[in-house]
Amino acid sequence: MPGKALIFSAPSGSGKTTIVKHLLTNNPDLGFSISASTRDKRGRTEEQGKDYHFLSPEEFKEKIDRNEFIEWEEVYAGNFYGTLKSEIERVWRDGKNVVFDVDVKGGISLKQYFGDKALAIFVKVPSLEILEQRLSNRSTETPDSLSRRLFKAKFEMTFQDKFDKVLVNEDLEHSLKDAQKMYDEFKKQ
Repeated sequence: MPGKALIFSAPSGSGKTTIVKHLLTNNPDLGFSISASTRDKRGRTEEQGKDYHFLSPEEFKEKIDRNEFIEWEEVYAGNFYGTLKSEIERVWRDGKNVVFDVDVKGGISLKQYFGDKALAIFVKVPSLEILEQRLSNRSTETPDSLSRRLFKAKFEMTFQDKFDKVLVNEDLEHSLKDAQKMYDEFKKQ
């Protein structure tokens, strides 16, 4: 397999997507692995084939049956997410390293799959109170979904020791620099 894999995982609202987008903007040797999902698009900003491959539950299950995923999970009841093998092949065909923005279970699975060809980074916030504030500021959460995400975040934080690096996202500018440094060091290996 040509190329390397850079995996970012975190509880929802920790800032991993912002960090990944920054790295993609500043590193032309990185290509984004677009995850597949059965969830609905968020607002008008998400695009099919750019942010996610939005699939129906039936389409997703057909791809599972055809062994088209490296990993997949039912992250929330009825909402499946997964990494298509074709995505990694697409990025590597372009001669780039692949970067992932995935949930914690997906990150652990990808690290196991890629082994030493991957750097797995767990992004976390300094406290659950800060995470709750960030999720509330998104204005995309109902009180019920916010409660579910916070409960899940507590659980996900117990897995940070399964990752190669932990990046505490307290100050975004500092975190962006740290993420770039981690990637630069990983490329040299």
